[in-house]
Amino acid sequence: MPFREINAKMVEATIAPGQKMFSQRGAMLAYRGDVTFTPNTAGGQGGLMSMIGRRVAGEATPLMTVEGSGTVMFGHGGHHIQVIRLSGDTLYVEADRLLAFDGTLEQGTMFMGAQGGVMGMVRGQVTGQGLFTTTLKGHGAVAVMAHGGVIELPIGPSRPVHVDPQAYVAHRGDVRNKLSTALGWRDMVGRGSGEAFQLELSGNGVVYVQASEEKL
Repeated sequence: MPFREINAKMVEATIAPGQKMFSQRGAMLAYRGDVTFTPNTAGGQGGLMSMIGRRVAGEATPLMTVEGSGTVMFGHGGHHIQVIRLSGDTLYVEADRLLAFDGTLEQGTMFMGAQGGVMGMVRGQVTGQGLFTTTLKGHGAVAVMAHGGVIELPIGPSRPVHVDPQAYVAHRGDVRNKLSTALGWRDMVGRGSGEAFQLELSGNGVVYVQASEEKL
């Protein structure tokens, strides 16, 4: 069920019988028709591990399951909304930036430290970002939130991209992530995001970057 972009801060989705979608709690602005919204304690399509990942990442509220027949308008906090369409590939996105997505997508979690080692773990402890990133795989659409708009930066074999960890929204493709810092280990403790921290993304794919470092 593709999203229709009403403006930069609102999208509309059509819900049909037998279909479902998931949204962040509080994301529904208005709806028409016979539509129901139910807290999803199973963590969407990812089951228990997805819920564990989101809770460790600091996302305490469950997703809402949206079903029925009608149209629903989504938005949240006046944030900019970017619609990303998947064609069998996987999207990696910060859990707190998810607005809504197709129920046909398979949901899971990726531990950021798995690729970045100790430095990947430090990202969560020092910069305030989650250790877990939500993965969405399959055919469907995803609406993500960001501050001040989103730009897509291509990642190539000889063109790695360095992103401020708090400006990172999502990425897709065959991409590896690694956190680096210009500071020493002792200097890192107690410091936040900024030029001292860089999330390096290499390989082949695209990274979505927001225009502000402000957290959602």
